Formats: sequence, C-alpha cells, structure tokens
Amino acid sequence: MPVKKNPEIKSEQSSPIVTRRSAQQAKIQTRAMVKSTSTSTSAAAATSTAAAAGATLSNRSGEARKPSAALLEAKRRARNQLKAQSNMSNIVMHETVTDIFQNAVNAKGMLRGPTALIFDETMSQHCCLWDKLHWERPERFTRVLERCQELKLVDRCLRIKSRSATKEEILKLHTAEHYEQLELTSGIRDDENMEELSSHFDSIYIHPSTFELSLLASGSTIELVDQLIMGKAQNGMAIIRPPGHHAMKAEFNGYCFFNNVALAAKHALDKHKLQRILIIDYDVHHGQGTQRFFYDDPRVLYFSIHRFEYGSFWPNLHESDFHAIGTGAGQGYNFNVPLNATGMTNGDYLAIFQQLLMPVALEFQPELILVSAGYDAALGCPEGEMEVTPACYPHLLNPLLRLASCRVAVVLEGGYCLESLAEGAALSLRSLLGDPCPPLVEPVQIPRQELTEALLNCIYAHRPYWRCLQLQKTYDTNSQLVGDHLTESSPNVDEHRVHRVWIGGPPAMDRYPTRDTAILLPPEVHARNKARLRILRAETKLSAPTVRVCYAYEEEMLQHCNLHDVGHPEQPMRIKHIHQMHKEYELLTRMMPLMPRAATTDEVCLAHTRSHVNSIRRLLGRSPEELQELGAGFNSVYLHPRTFDCATLAAGSVLQAVDCVLRGETRSGICNVRPPGHHAEPDQPHGFCIFNNVAIAAQYAIRDFGLQRVLIVDWDVHHGNGTQHIFEANPKVLYISVHRYEHGSFFPKGPDGNYDVVGKQAGRGFNVNIPWNKKGMGDMEYALAFQQLIMPIAYEFNPQLVLVSAGFDAAIGDPLGGCKVTPEGYGLFTHWLSALAGGKIIVCLEGGYNVNSISYAMTMCTKSLLGDPMPTPQFNNGSGDARKPPTVAFQSCLETLQSCLEVQRHHWKSVDFVNRRLPAGQGVVSENNNEDFLAATLQQLSLSNDQDAQGAAGGAQGDQRPSGSKPKVKVKTLTEFMAENKEQ
Repeated sequence: MPVKKNPEIKSEQSSPIVTRRSAQQAKIQTRAMVKSTSTSTSAAAATSTAAAAGATLSNRSGEARKPSAALLEAKRRARNQLKAQSNMSNIVMHETVTDIFQNAVNAKGMLRGPTALIFDETMSQHCCLWDKLHWERPERFTRVLERCQELKLVDRCLRIKSRSATKEEILKLHTAEHYEQLELTSGIRDDENMEELSSHFDSIYIHPSTFELSLLASGSTIELVDQLIMGKAQNGMAIIRPPGHHAMKAEFNGYCFFNNVALAAKHALDKHKLQRILIIDYDVHHGQGTQRFFYDDPRVLYFSIHRFEYGSFWPNLHESDFHAIGTGAGQGYNFNVPLNATGMTNGDYLAIFQQLLMPVALEFQPELILVSAGYDAALGCPEGEMEVTPACYPHLLNPLLRLASCRVAVVLEGGYCLESLAEGAALSLRSLLGDPCPPLVEPVQIPRQELTEALLNCIYAHRPYWRCLQLQKTYDTNSQLVGDHLTESSPNVDEHRVHRVWIGGPPAMDRYPTRDTAILLPPEVHARNKARLRILRAETKLSAPTVRVCYAYEEEMLQHCNLHDVGHPEQPMRIKHIHQMHKEYELLTRMMPLMPRAATTDEVCLAHTRSHVNSIRRLLGRSPEELQELGAGFNSVYLHPRTFDCATLAAGSVLQAVDCVLRGETRSGICNVRPPGHHAEPDQPHGFCIFNNVAIAAQYAIRDFGLQRVLIVDWDVHHGNGTQHIFEANPKVLYISVHRYEHGSFFPKGPDGNYDVVGKQAGRGFNVNIPWNKKGMGDMEYALAFQQLIMPIAYEFNPQLVLVSAGFDAAIGDPLGGCKVTPEGYGLFTHWLSALAGGKIIVCLEGGYNVNSISYAMTMCTKSLLGDPMPTPQFNNGSGDARKPPTVAFQSCLETLQSCLEVQRHHWKSVDFVNRRLPAGQGVVSENNNEDFLAATLQQLSLSNDQDAQGAAGGAQGDQRPSGSKPKVKVKTLTEFMAENKEQ
C-alpha cells in the first residue's frame, strides 16, 4: 500500500482518520460537511435539529419520503437565522445528511431476540374420514413436532398462544360465500355428504373440525406476524395445518381452505402499514392462490419455485409459468421458477436462491419475509419426486435471516414423506434459532439443464424491472413469436433461446376423486429413498459448541509502529479502537477470550522461507535509521525493533483461533490483530504486512488438523498478492479475492489481481479474483459478487474451514479504498459465509485505515457471528429502478462479474450457465396478458368484477380453461341438510 507525502486532512464525518500523508491522495469526500461562513451557535443548533429530523426521510428502499411539516419548519427557521445573522444574501445552504455510521450506531442495542413458535395440538384432528391413506394426514403435523422436541428445539423457542382468525380477517381476501360454506360443515358427522361436497373441489376433504382448524391455522399465522412486527420475537415458525397457499378467493383447492400466508400478508399491509413484503413459496406445487391475491400489488413480491413440467404437473396452470410476472402496478413483482423435470437437487435450489431470489430480495428491501414452507420437494416425497436433502433447507433459509430486520416467518405448507418433512422442518426451526447450518453430506451437484433453462427464462422475463438482473449480456435477434415458441436463426451455444412450451394436464372436472388419491412410488424407489434418508440423518452433524465466538487481541501488538511517521495509516490505534468499540458494545463478555501466543518459527515457515523469518528476527537492536533504510528496500513497509514480536504474536493469535474452532470449543473466531498479512510474500514483507497470518493459519489447519479444503475470502480493497502466490498451486486452498484493481494501476499493481489469473498446476481453478476497475463500489456491488460468484463456488468447493482476510479499507469513509461498503454490509457478508463449513469461520483483520470505519465494521462482523440482528444495508442506493441509467460503479461491476464468470465457468460448474447471453428486448414478456384468464375465472365463479378484480390474475393469453378455478356446484339441498344436522 504505497503512501505518498501529503498534508494531513481531518474528516468531520469520521474523525480521527489515522493518516496524514495518504488522505489527500485518497480524496476523502466528507459529505457531512456544511460549508458556511460566520454561523452562530444558535443557527448551528437549528441546523442540527433539521438534520436530526432529516434522518427519518429515507425509507428502507432508499427512496425519499415527503418531508414532514416539523422538518420543513425546522429548516425554515435555520435558514432565516443564518440569513439574518450573516447579513449576506449569497449564503449557500447545503443539505445535511445522516451519519454514514448511523445504522451501526443503532445496532448497539440490537441483541438477538427469541424465536417464536406457534402451533396447536388440536390441528391433528383434521383428517380424511373416508381415506385413511390420504397424504394430507395428521402425522404430517405430529411427526414435525416430535422431531422438534427430539432436538430440544421447542423449549428454546418463545411459545406463542394460538388463536383463531376472525371472520373479518378472513373476509379481507376470501368471499363471504366461501367462508360461510365452510362454516356450515363445522361439526357435521355425515361422511357420505361431506365426501359428496368435497368431490366438487380439486383435492379436498372436509372433516367436522376443518372449519375451526382452518381458522386456527390462519389466525396463528397472523398472530406470528403480529409478534414479529411488534418486536416480541426476532423470527418465528408456524407449525400448522391445514395448509393454505392453494386456497383462492372463493374456492377450496389442493388441501387448502383459507390462505394462511396471504391473509397474514394482507394483515401486515392493512394493520401495520408495511409497504414491502416478500413471500417465498418453495412448496413443490405452485401456490396459485397466493399469486392471485397479490398479482397486481407491488407491495408484495411473490416468488414461487415449483414443479411444472410444461403444465403437466398439478395444478396444471398456464399462470404457473415464468411469463406470469404480474399485472398493472404489480408487473415485475411475481416470480415463477417452473421446474420442468423431476430429480432436482440441492444444487438446483441453491442456484435459484443465489442467482435470482437473493439479488431481487436485496433490491426489493422487504420489511417482512413470509416463507410458504412446503417440504414436498424434499428427498423421498412421492408428490414432488425431487431430491432436496433435509439439511439443505437451512442453507436456503440462512441468507434471508439478516434481511427485513430479521423478521422472517416460516409457515408450514405441504410435504408428504414424513421422514424428510419432519427433518426439513425441524432443521429450519434450528436455523431460525441461530444454530449453524449443518454441513451438506453429499457434494452439491451442478444445476441441471432444465433448471438452467427455467432460471434464464425468469431472468429474461424480469430483467426490465430489476437492476440486479442485468448481469447477462444480450444478443440481437430477428425472432418472431410463433404460437408459444420464440424462433431464431443462427443459434449459438452461449445464446439462450427463450421458449414457452405447454403440454397441460387433464381437462377440468365437475367431480374429483375422493378416494385412493395417493400416488405411491415404486417399492424399489421408496426403499432407496428411505435408506438414503437414514444415512443422511446419521451423517448430518447437528452438534454445535455453546460458545459462539472466540476473540483474539493482545496489547503487545500495539508496539509495532512507524518511528518516522506517527500518522502512518497502519498504526496501533487501529486495533485499539476496534477493541474499545467491542467493549462499548458489550461484546467482550459474550465471547471466549484467547490467550495469544507467538507463532513458532516452524509455524511461520509453513508460508514463508526461513531466511525471511530470520531477517525479521534480526531487527531487534537495530537503530531507527537502520530500520528506515531496511524498510525502504521493500514496497510500502516500515520496520520497528519489536516488529518480529508483534508479527509472530499476530500470526500465533490466529492459530489460537484455529485451534479453538477446529477443536469444537467455539463455533467461530474474531482476530483483532496487526500487523496485517495478506500482502506478505513467501520471502519478503510487502504492503504494511510482515508475515501472512491467514496463509499460515490455512497451512496450519491442513497440517495439524488434516483438512483437505480451506476457503480464504479476502475482501480487503487491495489484492492479497502474498496469499495468492503462496497457494496458487495448492488445490486444498480456494482463494477468492474481491478488490479494487483499476486495470492493474491500483496497489499492489500489476496483472496478478486480474480475473484471468486462476492458479497454476494442480491449483489451477482454485484462485478467483474479482477485480473492480472503478471506485465507488458499495453494498449492492459486493452483494452481487457474493451471491452470483463467491457463494456458488464456495458451495461447490464445500470448505471445512472459512478464513476471512477482513480488510475494511473498502468501507465507506476509508482514505485509501474509495469504496462505500457499510459496516452492516460487512456483517451481512459474514453471516452468509457462516453458512459454510458448519459455521467454522474465522474473521481476521487486514487493512482499513479510518478507525471509525474499521471499528464499526469489525463490530458488525462480531455481532453477526453472535447472532444479533442488524440493520439491513440499503442495497438500492442510487440505482433502484432498472429502467434508469446505471451508475458508473454498478455498470463497471457488471462488466467485472461477466468477465469473472466467463473465466470461472471453465473451472466451476455451478456458474457455468450464468454468463449465457439473453435475447435483447422483452420478447415473450410482451405477450403476458391476463384479461382472458380473469374473464374466464369470473364467469366460472359467478363473481362480479368488483369482487375479484384484485384477487384473480395470472393466466396466459389464449388459455381455454379456467386456471385452477373449477365450476361451482349448487349445494342448496346439502346446505339445508348441514344446517339442520349440525351438532350443537
């Protein structure tokens, strides 16, 4: 890190910045400065009042709200006082801004809250009285509870008392006729007539308790949402039945009567005035009921992953395909990922989350996340015939848990293999409780071709509406839409062709089968799945240390300093301020302190030559002049008589953390150490670095613990040239560096940090560089790099230990980096990485030269590992709307990621498909038209337009059958019978 001699500049926004000579070169932009002349104390106070009020102007999506009357009045008074006291007519007023570290300040008092759990044992009463083998049976509920109790999860939760939904709450979405028809069945003990009524609905049975239990399921879901929004719990789970996501405005459907999740979302919109709710539905059947309720509502983003097989899989709807993206104001807010083959695996679902769901969720900035958690895509389920292992569900849930202020509600839907259902649901609850994601026993398979097609189709359909979906390049085509097919000439292997294929299912029925509806798997398949589930359960490691984090810090490391430049950026106050902030945030007492030790010569020589170690050892006793002369012989290095002691102590402290984590004493580690290490070459110091702490730790873990796969993620703004060179031929270490590069002109300069440098010999492919060629990269750019490149490759690598070279010089306010990553952004990235290696992650300080920035950033990383909630970063800062020109930084980010993906696809199959080019323009999307579907549905339901105009939507132009809405049957005689024979 070269340091040029420039005058000291002090920043009012992050004082003190620990540098004199580099700050001018870094061009620190202090946005909080207000340039004015001759302002009085009273005027400053008035301006401060206006600024404090102005801090409330930004909503979670980064869009400005209308200023309040109080704020406008405060600004007016401040303006008048300034004018009056200065007697100047040309004073320029500057807008004050919120403290750039305000979110980190707010996080000080944010501690991990309880996980709410709601269920009611009476829900086991709901069953099919005329078909004892029906898939939707009480054991689905009881087995889930039993497994949660076996894992001692229930006692760790905050139990919420269940309640029934009121009629008023149900009528927010469902019709009065719908409600009353089910109400009339309450307590009826006539199996023959109940079966007759059920036969008029698709996949429905009605029990005497169905009405009360449906109200209980919906009310409990609403109650859970209330508890989360009111702050009584951090997150929660509703273990309920009957399920709900197929229930439509005026029709029972697919085991569902009232739409639990949709009703809870509507309640949050109306009562709590939320503006952005994300519903994620990974039940293997499309939740068409939920989709229809919010199809034109931009406040609700509905994201469904479901088996489709070109419409041949139930519910056999056109509207379940990728082209159904919403209508009116809701266009772009409905996502369907149609799976057109069985046997989809963990790798397929992880790809959906990483490449599509997470980027969109980050841009959407939800205030609440509702998960329609069906486990019928799990291995062994006869309805889904997919192969998602139960342990994968925590990995799907984990990246969401730090969004929406941690308000995540998981609501049980389907799942019909009792073993995988119970295990998947219990492990989801375990994840909500903050336990580490269990390591996946089986290697993550690459996404299948059918998944690739569906995912790219979805991206193509939605890219006009979302900034984050601009990664793929486009190609021009003279395509014409012929029927449901997009045809082109001159096909190219890297050019994705968008196709809509429709096979469809059986025609609509007036009566549906009510018996023998269970489709059994062949005995050999069932036996194979059962054996595989047994092995997976036995080999999935669920134990985790009680202590979450160990902490390494030693004041002796303060002794290393520059004797000739007391304002040098790499100076002792860096770690002292971090330690002090950890104390102020009361984090030290929550971690296991480590007794630091010096690394031995043999340990340091795991990454360095003995001659290099000895040359540093001989510094003791040298005069300041000799040290200055020796340091000048290296690139950006200063030396001190105690440099050897401090450097070996830094390296040894990281080794102590490795011992602690790999021996199972704590889950993770924080190393507040210096001097930093990632620039240190095998044979010489470099860029403020003496010994390569993280490289030594990786080699130590391999040698002393027998690890075969160690992941190093280096997010320091400078490329870790030393770490790369140490491991460039070693396939046991995957090194991923995201750094500012500027086409090789940014320190450490040269071509080594470019995207096409992938390692050598056996290590080829195990070096991943993500080089930024523009300054100004922030949370959104880094998040895209993580979700679309870093995390997919990391999952494919399947590390046994994660080491983070945590330089915070890409943080906002740093004098050298010129980037804008927030402290809460670093906390989120730490959380994402903690899903790997069973939570075995060690965060080790590297660079970062604004003591406020690095202190807040490291503190947020620590709080993340401790399980605390934190404010969600503002990901759509300045871009937000995909139809507006992108910022220079964002556009450059996309170019970098495209280049990286083009190279890495040859080494990592998990990203092989990502860089395919998409057709220019909207193509099939322009054909999205729901009017025919809506008209057909209204006609079949005999409903007026004003009844259902908002609820129903989603089919395709030319659909000849009502999408999932079957003809209603008049049941006047039956209704009279029920009214007369209802039990008192």
